Amino acid sequence: MDKKEYQRRLKQLFREHEALISKKNKRIEKDYSGIYYRYKRPVLTAGHIPLIWRYDLNPETNPFLMQRQGINATFNAGAMAFKGRYIQVVRVEGWDRKSFFAVAESTDGINQWRFWDFPMSMPETEFPDVNVYDMRLTCHEDGWIYGLFCTERKDPAAPPVDTSSAVAACGIARTKDLITWERLPDLISNSGQQRNCVLHPEFYRRKYALYTRPQEGFISVGSGGGIGWTLLDSMEKPVANREVIIDDRVYHTIKEIKNGLGPAPLKTDKGWLHLAHGVRMCAAGLRYVLYMFLTDLKKPYKVIARPGGYFMAPEGNERTGDVSNVLFCNGWIRKKNGDVLIYYASSDTRMHVAESSVDRLLDYVLNTPEDSLRTGMSVVQRNELINKNLVFLKNSGI
Repeated sequence: MDKKEYQRRLKQLFREHEALISKKNKRIEKDYSGIYYRYKRPVLTAGHIPLIWRYDLNPETNPFLMQRQGINATFNAGAMAFKGRYIQVVRVEGWDRKSFFAVAESTDGINQWRFWDFPMSMPETEFPDVNVYDMRLTCHEDGWIYGLFCTERKDPAAPPVDTSSAVAACGIARTKDLITWERLPDLISNSGQQRNCVLHPEFYRRKYALYTRPQEGFISVGSGGGIGWTLLDSMEKPVANREVIIDDRVYHTIKEIKNGLGPAPLKTDKGWLHLAHGVRMCAAGLRYVLYMFLTDLKKPYKVIARPGGYFMAPEGNERTGDVSNVLFCNGWIRKKNGDVLIYYASSDTRMHVAESSVDRLLDYVLNTPEDSLRTGMSVVQRNELINKNLVFLKNSGI
């Protein structure tokens, strides 16, 4: 490639990248559910990654202007408000299948998401992670911002010919500025492997409280599973001596295979709002959807409202990607006016945003019937709604 053509293509790359970031997102008004609004475009894709992370821009060392370190996906992001900006700590996956964390920011939480200059440099423990992903952010009342994430290593008990067996644990780090991170020891749990661990934002009885997801294997939960609750004396020596399941798996529901908490819960005057993911098996494989529940304000482990069915499921283009038919959320932000921005990933490929409010979410959680667990009662519930509406329509004159 001659110098003139190289410069032309390079300028075109930068124009296209800036055009992608600058596109305005639009709220989808059709198919109104009353619970939330989706937005038309993903907020983060592999194309949003800075060109300087992917290309060697020097024509002497990259004469064909190739991507030297490509990006496969941007997904499963933790989120928070920070210094007047909306922040996502994104799981970025390279062509090499390794995931790492990177910070993207926006001024309004919906448009023009830009990554910081460098990805996050997460310190390693004595036993280095092979892969890290899916960080949950918690601004704790102790003054630290904690990031809890899944750390993956090869299973040391696997035979040499087995190159896929892995062990999952809860990695823990903390920061004050989202730049410099202090790595703490991984969570010690007596209930097998751990994924989807979330730190409760407040002390409970002067202890740190964690929501966990114990499982026997890396993929299969075995006899474990469910969303757990445990107390820690210290984050510097995080030991979960006892876990209690507060939201279990249930046969023939959206969470019959496994479930796990998403972001840290939101505190409201009615209780703690929780957003989680549930997994079931279907003909196409595992199907991940999002669901909600509410726990007691003074006893965050006690579920007091549990609406049946899913809160959000993959639709349209969200259904396709690296791991299809999946929605996953581990980040949301409550704005000062009570609005809630929900950041969710589709099919392990891209990040989206949905918009709701605390009032809407509480109304949904408190007034949606609980799963009746069998067909007959499900029809009874629906008939009750139909009869109520028929009476209303007759009396209202509509």
